[in-house]
Amino acid sequence: MCRPILLLTFLLYAVTAAAQGEPASPAAADSAPPQPADAPATGVEVAPAATGVEVAPPAAASAAPETGDDTYKLKVQELETRVNELKEQIFRSKSRLAILKETVLASSIAGAEARVVHKNEMGSSFKLEKVTYSLDGAQIFSRTDTEGKLDGQEQIEIFSGPIVPGNHLVSVVMVYRGNGYGIFSYLNGYVFTLRSSYTFRAEEGKLTRLGVVGFEKGGVTTDLKDRPAIRFDTELVDSRKAPEASEKRAGEDR
Repeated sequence: MCRPILLLTFLLYAVTAAAQGEPASPAAADSAPPQPADAPATGVEVAPAATGVEVAPPAAASAAPETGDDTYKLKVQELETRVNELKEQIFRSKSRLAILKETVLASSIAGAEARVVHKNEMGSSFKLEKVTYSLDGAQIFSRTDTEGKLDGQEQIEIFSGPIVPGNHLVSVVMVYRGNGYGIFSYLNGYVFTLRSSYTFRAEEGKLTRLGVVGFEKGGVTTDLKDRPAIRFDTELVDSRKAPEASEKRAGEDR
């Protein structure tokens, strides 16, 4: 009597559970893991994708290495840039030279001129062996001669031409050797080096004549070894007229 009642109760429980979608028994429910609705029929478990994770796009491909052509083009561009810079520098230099040339020409057109002449008025007791001239610090003439040819020239033109108006400095060095005889033979052992400078002024429209003279100063009572000296004679004339002296100055070496 009890067994039919138990069987009927079990069947009633099974029918009720089937209607509610529950497993037939608690044991069966625990043994079978839940499956997702779209799980494949093969029984392979597929894990759902995690939410909130941002998937980064694939990294961009690295830049292709430079080839020989790229390196050559880069060097050519650098050379072109450098050449353009040099052209600009040359252009600026030409501009400065043009300005300087105009300045010099303007000074020359103004008519300032100068003529420097070396003169030898020494007696036979002194032989000129060397002479050097500088104008405003730059050497413009130098000659050495121990054979007597230099001493035999009474005049030598040192400089002649246009000059910038204003003050100019002439420096000169003359080297004489003693040429004594008789009681003055002691002069043969002497070498006289004379140095002197002189400032003259060049004026627009004028010609400045400067004579640099080696001469014997003093008189008959002056010892021969004390006689060599340098004198500067200047003459300022109008270069546009006949060469007549309008001013003359003389300076003696001290």
